[in-house]
Amino acid sequence: MNNFKPHFAFNKQQRNGVLFLLLFIAVLQAIYFFIDFSSEEKREIDTEEIALFKKEFDSLQKIELNNSKQKIFPFNPNYLSDFKAYQLGLSISEIDRLLKFRSRGKYVNSSVEFQNVTKVSDSLLNVIQPLFKFPNRNFISKSPKKPEVPRPILNIKDLNKATSEELQQVKGVGVKLAERIIKYRNSLNGYYFSDQLFEVYGLQKDVVNQILYHFEIKEKPTINRLNINTATFKEILALPYIDYELTKRIFNYKNEVVEIQSIEELKKIEGFPLEKFNRITLYLAVN
Repeated sequence: MNNFKPHFAFNKQQRNGVLFLLLFIAVLQAIYFFIDFSSEEKREIDTEEIALFKKEFDSLQKIELNNSKQKIFPFNPNYLSDFKAYQLGLSISEIDRLLKFRSRGKYVNSSVEFQNVTKVSDSLLNVIQPLFKFPNRNFISKSPKKPEVPRPILNIKDLNKATSEELQQVKGVGVKLAERIIKYRNSLNGYYFSDQLFEVYGLQKDVVNQILYHFEIKEKPTINRLNINTATFKEILALPYIDYELTKRIFNYKNEVVEIQSIEELKKIEGFPLEKFNRITLYLAVN
């Protein structure tokens, strides 16, 4: 036990050192708790610099907000869905009025009629009416008018069987145009409507009239229609009158409704070219 005493015994100088250390610590603690070290000087703030920074921040925030907004493309308001109506800001009662109006087989044909049916406010109408895309129900076919003078008896040939040499006998039809007419006929699987000739690139109206003066569709082509519910994306994309964007819209609609029940449902697809409906449905069917 006596061996441990030297380790705990201090001389007078050491005891004074310990006492001074404890006193120094106590003074530091008192200074820390009772003296305020905060500066009374107020830092001057550059308000102009802050204003510029805030302006730039608001600008970037606005750009980000615009980019995050879902874009809404032009649409036919007659086929407005509940979800799109919600996006546009219509109330439940307003969309219900439109649906009730449509259930009677009626259509709105202008922004004014849309407002009369739905009772939307003028402010909301001004925002959404630029997005309205009404179909041209007064579509006029480009079919050539029949000559008013009696048509002489000619050896009228079938347009779907005409050869390049036969077509070149018509005034205004050269080798290239004749080949183009036949190539477009093959892409369509045969002309079904006589006014499809107007769709041939570079063929003028008066030349088409001359062709139809000597040729007509005696036998309509037999077209194997694709089942729209089972056809693949590539199969539909390969059809005449259908581009990539329309194919995508058709498949998006199929995903929404699971199965298309009637070919008439295609008219409900947003952005569907109604003026080409009779042509597109030559190649599509619902089996």
